[in-house]
Amino acid sequence: MVNLLKFKACADAPDVGMSGMEAYAKYAKAMVAMVEGGGGRMIWSGRVTGMVLGESDVDFDMIALMEYPSRQAFAQVVVDARVQEIGVHRAAGLEGQWLIAASTADSL
Repeated sequence: MVNLLKFKACADAPDVGMSGMEAYAKYAKAMVAMVEGGGGRMIWSGRVTGMVLGESDVDFDMIALMEYPSRQAFAQVVVDARVQEIGVHRAAGLEGQWLIAASTADSL
C-alpha cells in the first residue's frame, strides 16, 4: 500500500495542542505494530520534499509504503476493532490521504 499523507497544521480532538503530524504519529505507531503482528511490514516512510514530475492539487507531506502478506490480511486489519479505537488520532491529524493498492511488477 502506498500512503500519501497530508497533515492538518493543528490536530483536532482528542489531540488538541498537537500538530496534525504528531496526532497521526500516535495512530501510525499502533497501526504499524498491528500490521507487523499480522505478517506485514513497513517498507519505508519519509517526508515529501518536492514534486519532480507530474501534477496534483494536493501538496502531500509524507509517504509511507506498507506491505501486507495478502489482500485478505489487509482486509482483516481494516475491520479490526483496534483500528477503530486508534482511528481517532488518524482523523485528528489528517487533512487528506490517498491510499493506493499496488503489487510487485512480477505479479502482474
